[in-house]
Amino acid sequence: MSLARVITFTLDGVESRPVWVEADIRTGLPAFTVVGLADKAVREARERVRAAIVNSGFEFPNKRITVNLAPAYLHKVGPSFDLPLAVAVLAAARQIPSEALEDCAVAGELSLAGRVRPVRGVLAMAEGTRSRALARLFVPVERAREAALVDGIEVCGVGSLQEVVDVLHGRSAPAPLPAEAEPERLEPGPDAPDFSDVRGHNAVIGAVEVAAAGGHNLFMHGPPGTGKTMIARRIGSILPPLTPGEAIGVTRIHSIAGLHEGGGLVRTRPFRAPHHTISPSGLVGGGSRPAPGEVTLAHHGVLFLDELSEFPRSSLEALRQPLEDGHVAIVRGQRLVVYPSSCMLVAAANPCPCGAGTTGCRCSAADLSRHQRRLSGPLLDRVDVTLHVARPSAEALERQIAPDSAEIRARV
Repeated sequence: MSLARVITFTLDGVESRPVWVEADIRTGLPAFTVVGLADKAVREARERVRAAIVNSGFEFPNKRITVNLAPAYLHKVGPSFDLPLAVAVLAAARQIPSEALEDCAVAGELSLAGRVRPVRGVLAMAEGTRSRALARLFVPVERAREAALVDGIEVCGVGSLQEVVDVLHGRSAPAPLPAEAEPERLEPGPDAPDFSDVRGHNAVIGAVEVAAAGGHNLFMHGPPGTGKTMIARRIGSILPPLTPGEAIGVTRIHSIAGLHEGGGLVRTRPFRAPHHTISPSGLVGGGSRPAPGEVTLAHHGVLFLDELSEFPRSSLEALRQPLEDGHVAIVRGQRLVVYPSSCMLVAAANPCPCGAGTTGCRCSAADLSRHQRRLSGPLLDRVDVTLHVARPSAEALERQIAPDSAEIRARV
């Protein structure tokens, strides 16, 4: 009988939770069993691990193998358990020294050829490694730069199972971290949307500046074609740069959601503009397997709801509590997941179904009443600034040119 264990992490909301992968090998009919409240992707890992071990040139034990994922009450989701499973099995088979695993954590997906593929949430796993006082973290080489954002641990970026074994045996040193990509701009580049493109709305832009300075939610209403969407898409360009703590938080969320492809720190505030057909779970998060919604993906940034009156009322009602509390609490069965949702809400809508407003409106009283009912009163109560965006005159279009975003941002 031989027993070995290695530490990995599972994602719980925007945090990571430690999981001990314990492998036991003993004489008996050949079998490979995984226990410990694992989802289908983790259970399927048995075949990937078996093929990866054999195709990497190692011997797969022809005995009874039992792998336990502890603690048993915690849900284990995703393919990031492939590499820890393979390492634990090899350590139990005495093909890896068990003492080399005592101060390290492992995470990664395996291909059938033994290559290590990228996984989500590496930044959260690196923070978990540091909080557990572990010295070393093995992650896919494509995510090594992301994990290195956390100080105090040694990050080993690996491209294959063979590389992991060589490092643990001491036959080779960990590969150097990939070259750091060019840092993202702290301020929008020359091609980014800029307020200098806006004409005839200087009074509106002044109110938008006040809303941005105070982080106030903003609602703009007016006829179509007056520039509501154009103004909203430029609000991010006047917000101050992310602080280091905010940048880490945004990077962690986008990494868990699979939106962060690069290895560096996200330095620009997010801007999310979901379509009006979005469901409540898509907007605030949830689903059978809880995932962050648009309000969480816009954390520390801007959530823009264009054509607000076209959104399902159920989606808008679900948005009320996250805007007030700054977080979303999702309960599924006996599981509670909390996502942050501190963002600036910017909404836009037409004054009536036909869009004409007070001039030439063709809507009936019933149409107007139905349109107003779609705009939730409790949601609008959480909006601090309401603006009417009218069509500018020809003179205003010619003479009123807004200052550029850099000038407004300096005042904000």
